[in-house]
Amino acid sequence: MQIALIGQGAMGQLVKRMAEEKGDSIATMTSSSDSKLSAAELSERLGGADAAIDFSVAEAVVRNAEACMLADVPLVEGTTGWNAQLDRVREIVDLHLGAFVYGANFSIGVNLFYRITEFASELFSRFPAYEVFIEEQHHSRKKDAPSGTALKLKDVVSGHIGKPFSVSSTRAGNIPGTHRVGFDGPADQILLEHTARSREGFAAGALMAAEWIVGKKGFYDFSDVIDEILK
Repeated sequence: MQIALIGQGAMGQLVKRMAEEKGDSIATMTSSSDSKLSAAELSERLGGADAAIDFSVAEAVVRNAEACMLADVPLVEGTTGWNAQLDRVREIVDLHLGAFVYGANFSIGVNLFYRITEFASELFSRFPAYEVFIEEQHHSRKKDAPSGTALKLKDVVSGHIGKPFSVSSTRAGNIPGTHRVGFDGPADQILLEHTARSREGFAAGALMAAEWIVGKKGFYDFSDVIDEILK
């Protein structure tokens, strides 16, 4: 598979290495020096790729999505912190009849963690004495807080538990990512936790999504990829 990589940060470099290890080729790889390119100019760099993977910055997601749609290249969007632009990106994808898959977290383990959390939330919704809390920790370079994963967990829990609950964030050192969902009652506490050992899980999920999106049209969440595998 020919992959276009948008962004040469830590995640972009990791995706490049893992893609080449599995036999894929990097058709092009953009850098910070390309940040001033228009969507039309960037699309010329992307043409011919089977799929693009973006781990750049939230401010560039709309332009990157438009560039990929102009080039008729499916886009896997791994950047977080752009939720306010979600409707705009969907419009762009729909307008060009393109293909786009995004996720708050591309870790396969985290996406299974969402399902565990949903099951637990449904159970605890029947026992109002338990109160919920969500905690997340990431490296100090991560800008958005709470993380996209924590916000997704909040949505999952809120689908079953209506009363307000706490979502807290920590930014320190080099933590790849830890998320906890707790159910605290008068006599005990149940704690669900996912801890990333490295960023390789995110890169592997993004590459899996890139393989999945080739040949498809539409606007997808990474959970759609997981759902198809589970079925």
